[in-house]
Amino acid sequence: MKSCVIKIIFFDYGGVIADEGFKYGLHAIAKMNGVEPEFLFNTTRDLIHTTGYLTGKSDEIFFFNMLRDQTGIKMNNMELRNNILDRFVIRKWMLDIIDELGKNHIRLAILSDQTNWLDELEKRDHFFYKFEKVFNSYHLGKSKKDISLFYDVLGIVDVRPENALFIDDTEEHIERAKSIGINTILFKDKADFLDQITAYCPGVKVRTVSFSTTGK
Repeated sequence: MKSCVIKIIFFDYGGVIADEGFKYGLHAIAKMNGVEPEFLFNTTRDLIHTTGYLTGKSDEIFFFNMLRDQTGIKMNNMELRNNILDRFVIRKWMLDIIDELGKNHIRLAILSDQTNWLDELEKRDHFFYKFEKVFNSYHLGKSKKDISLFYDVLGIVDVRPENALFIDDTEEHIERAKSIGINTILFKDKADFLDQITAYCPGVKVRTVSFSTTGK
């Protein structure tokens, strides 16, 4: 049986390990405030970068103040954060597949553009222990918009690009990783993901695990 040539897999958090709480939360916030959802999402996505909050150069209070100033939304910080964080729901079937990959001696890491929220989500859901490394833009000081981040994490884990796999739901991040030789999976849905991960690691019984698992 053909074995997996991948030595380490980098998983994005929101949109891969968990539902995309950032997007879902902002759409809910937009509805509650009578704001056009795409306007709020695009503005917030831009601000989380330009304020420096995503890379740990500013804090949540400054970020939310700027967001209210630029969008006219009226909710307080706690209401905003709860609407976003509550919608990051762990995909149990994905964690089960991650466990199966680990049992087959494939190294596992998180590579996420997240803020201090990821640390809070860990306290709530306790999933970091499944991974060798957790790379979070908030602590790294750079995001996946910076291609050098991919070189940095490869150097830290001491793996060549051709032996690494990166899974993300954002096409721009996938293209940056791919451009330096990293194998990639653009996450679209469960069925497509299972097809692609099985192609990379045919000896790992991920389909059996996923079909025997209930939940999202």
